[in-house]
Amino acid sequence: MQRLTQQFIGNHWVESHGTRRLPVTDPYRQEQIAELTAGDPADVDAAVAAARQALPIWQGLGGYRRGAYLDAFADALAERRDALIRLSAVNNGKPLAEAGIDLDDAIACYRYYAEQARALEQRQGRLVEHGMDGVEARTYEDPVGVVGLITPWNFPLVTSAWKIAPALAAGCTIVFKPSEVTPLPEQALAEIALEIDLPAGVFNLVHGDGQGIGALLSEHPGVDKLSFTGSNAVGEKVMLAAAKGIRGVSLELGGKSPILVLDDADIDQAADWVMAGIYFNSGQICSATSRLIVHQSLAEDLYAALAVRMDAIRLGDPLADDTGMGPMTSARQRQAVEDYLAIARDEGLVAVRDASHHQLPAQGEFIAPTLFRDVPTDSRLWREEIFGPVLCARSAASEEEAIQLANDSDFGLAATVISSDVERARRVGRQLRAGSIWYNSEQIVMPEASWGGFGISGIGRELGLWGLAGYLEVKHLIGPAG
Repeated sequence: MQRLTQQFIGNHWVESHGTRRLPVTDPYRQEQIAELTAGDPADVDAAVAAARQALPIWQGLGGYRRGAYLDAFADALAERRDALIRLSAVNNGKPLAEAGIDLDDAIACYRYYAEQARALEQRQGRLVEHGMDGVEARTYEDPVGVVGLITPWNFPLVTSAWKIAPALAAGCTIVFKPSEVTPLPEQALAEIALEIDLPAGVFNLVHGDGQGIGALLSEHPGVDKLSFTGSNAVGEKVMLAAAKGIRGVSLELGGKSPILVLDDADIDQAADWVMAGIYFNSGQICSATSRLIVHQSLAEDLYAALAVRMDAIRLGDPLADDTGMGPMTSARQRQAVEDYLAIARDEGLVAVRDASHHQLPAQGEFIAPTLFRDVPTDSRLWREEIFGPVLCARSAASEEEAIQLANDSDFGLAATVISSDVERARRVGRQLRAGSIWYNSEQIVMPEASWGGFGISGIGRELGLWGLAGYLEVKHLIGPAG
C-alpha cells in the first residue's frame, strides 16, 4: 500500500505537518490501495509562500519559455500514458477506454495552452484603436498572481489540466489540491515538474480533503484567485471565503442537463447519443444529459431502443477490455445515488430499466444503469443532480414544450439536441440556456472551446481563450504617441 506522507512544495517532497490519515481505495476491488496524510495550515502557508516567491521569476520568463514548459508537461504525460491510464482506472473505477480518452484530453490541453502562452507574449503591448490625436494606449495582460486550484475526483488529470495549463500559460504560480479520493494519478504532475526542471515554487501540490486543505486554501490571504470544480454546496463556501479580501473566483459546479430528441430524429442514432450522454463515466459527469425530453411520437420506440442498449452494458473490472461501465468512484458516491433511488421508489417513479433488470457484479461499488420514464417535473430526481447512471425521461408534445422543459432548471451547464434537420437543431440549440450545447453529437470537448454554465452551474469559463483570460488581469499604458 502506497503511503503519501509528503507534500510537494518548492520542488521538494517535504513531510507533511498534518497528522490525519485518509484512505485511498480501489472502488472495484473495494480495497485500500494508499493512504495519504492530510496537510495542515503550516503546509498551506509553506506552499503559498513558495508560490509567492516564484511568481516574479515565472512571469519574467515570458510566454515563449512558459510555453516550452507546458509542451514538456504534455510530452511527459504522453510518455506515461499507459501507466497513468491503468492507475486512473484502478483509483477512479473508470474503464480503460474512458481513462485513455481522459489522458488524451489532458495532453491536448497542455499543448493548446503552450500555444496560447506564446500568443500571449506576441500580443503584449498592442496598440488600442481610438480617436484621440497624439495619444497612444498599449494593452498588457499580466498574471492574476498566486492561484489556488481545487479539483474533484471524477476526472483526475483532466480537470486539473483545465486549470493548471492556462494558469501557467498566464504566468501564475499554483497551489494545487487534488481530490483526496483520486490523488494517485495527480502525483505524476509533481514528478513531471521535477523531471522538466520547472522553476521551484511554480507548481505546489498539497494533499488533503475539502474541510481541511480546501478550506485553508480558500481562506488564505496569500492566494489571489481561487478556481474550484465540484459541488454547489462546496462552491458556495469557496465563494464566501473568496469574498474576504475581494479575491477572484471561478466556479465550475453542477448540472442537470437536458437532451432533446425532436420528432424527426432517427431512433437508433438518438439512442446512441442518449446513452453516451448519461452512462459515460458511470454518470459521474457534471454535464451528463440526465433529463431526456423526447417527442411523444417517438417516446415508446426510443425507450425500447434504450432498454436494449442498457441491457448490453457490461459492468465489471475497469481493467478488463470488455467492461462497458465501471463502479462508482467511492462507496460514498454509490450511497448518494442509492439514496436517490430510494426517493424514486417513494415517489412511485416507473423504471424502464433498473437494478432488477441487471446482474450486478459480486464486488465493486456498482449502480445499475437506470431509466425512469414519465418523470414529473417536480420530482427531486428530475430537478437535482444525481451524479450517477440514472436517466429521467418525459415526453413533450411540441418543440416549444421541449424547449420550455429544457430551460426549466436552476442549472445551465450543457444540453444536446437531436434532429435530422441540422438547421433546426442549431435553431433549437440557440434557444437553450446552457454553456455547451451539442447537436447530433456525443459530448465533444475540445481545448479551444469554452466550458462553463449559466445559473447555478458556476461562474466564469474554462478552456479556450476564456479559460486563459480567467488567470489574467488587463493593464493599459496611456501616454504621448511616438
